[in-house]
Amino acid sequence: MTHCDMQKLSIIIPAYNEAQTIEETVRRVKAVPLVLEKEIIVVDDGSGDGTREIAGRIPGIVVVLHEENRGKGGAVKSGIRRATGDVILVQDADLEYDPAEYPALVAPIIAGEADVVMGVRIPPERDARRRKSLYWLSWLGNHVITQTTNWLYWHNAREYEACYKVFRRETVQGIDVRTDDFDFDNELICKLLRRGKRIVDVPVRYNPRNYEKGKKIRWHHGFKILWTIVKWRFLPF
Repeated sequence: MTHCDMQKLSIIIPAYNEAQTIEETVRRVKAVPLVLEKEIIVVDDGSGDGTREIAGRIPGIVVVLHEENRGKGGAVKSGIRRATGDVILVQDADLEYDPAEYPALVAPIIAGEADVVMGVRIPPERDARRRKSLYWLSWLGNHVITQTTNWLYWHNAREYEACYKVFRRETVQGIDVRTDDFDFDNELICKLLRRGKRIVDVPVRYNPRNYEKGKKIRWHHGFKILWTIVKWRFLPF
């Protein structure tokens, strides 16, 4: 498919216990003006706080239900299987990332310049120093993940852990991602790098929330992510 043939963007929103934010997230996604038609897919990953009921009342979207929690990767995989768009974008449901960034994120794919686009987090200037002091372990872990991936896969991305990942649909078709956890993105990107896909990154604004407000990824996920990066450099797939 050439970039001129692209008509639809499938936006996958994995959600687990996001009753406080899911409606506003979808509202912001709908409000973004795009040259592509939008297909919005909310995957409720076994929520117990009413997320699925709220999502089910929102008109104009597709809701996929998991009866039990499978993990973020499992939710994204369900969304990809349901997607019908020419381009697929993953959007978190927690309002940390602004859908207003979509035009910049899809532009390299529409222009035929990339197969995959990743967001690079740019926190508000006033928060940059505070984040590095309060969340130094997270910052350090992200740095190690980025440098390890770049070194093992001969790439030069500025970050791999931001929410936004955008793919040409045919790019991810046929890629068997084994994990259902937070390392889903890493396994997928590592396999795409090994296949020689064109991957670029685009700066995006980032408004981090803390664990009290529902942030789910924890420090121990970093070790699993690193193992995923290392093993898929060498394992056949």
